[in-house]
Amino acid sequence: MSGGAETLPVFTETSAYSLAFVAVVGVAAYVSSKKYLPKTASWQDKFTWIWLAFDAMIHFTFEGSFLWLSTFGRQVNTSEGPFAELWKEYTRADARWGFSDPTVVSLEILTVLGAGPLCCYILNRLAQNDPARHYWIIVLSTAELYGGQVLAYRQYLNTDNILHFWVYLVFMNVIWVVVPIWLMIDSYGHIAGSLRTVQAKSKTQ
Repeated sequence: MSGGAETLPVFTETSAYSLAFVAVVGVAAYVSSKKYLPKTASWQDKFTWIWLAFDAMIHFTFEGSFLWLSTFGRQVNTSEGPFAELWKEYTRADARWGFSDPTVVSLEILTVLGAGPLCCYILNRLAQNDPARHYWIIVLSTAELYGGQVLAYRQYLNTDNILHFWVYLVFMNVIWVVVPIWLMIDSYGHIAGSLRTVQAKSKTQ
């Protein structure tokens, strides 16, 4: 899109609202970790809680609004309202989100209706200190990594605007790759460690 694309301001009022919305969600996730996790929780569990709470709220609010604006004949480009404006801001970075691209909509259906509730379930298991959460963390993280494939279609991406490219396209998508990979490694360590302990005990009996 960089060839004949319209030159847009680097930072707009909508940009400020969009980033402020994400920041508020992040603060809410942090506050919830203070409320629902014990002070003795490990830093890994605290980080996991904050990420999953943030993840769930983004899926339900931001991406949920995209589904509403992109199904049953609707699309972001012709919609009005606060969330429509936020998504129109993002379409300036990736045009597919404006015209209800079937691949994007299908992926978001799975994200909002699948990943969002799964985040909440894992949070519940984490609050109960249930080790079974590590299996579901790996399931969720695998799904999140699959979602990263939406960046593959470069013909729809606008790389001219610094904010759109480095913040919306790179940062906002890379964190959904880096954090799930870390979660998978952490959970693998817990699962493998537990199995090795059980195996060692069985050999001594």
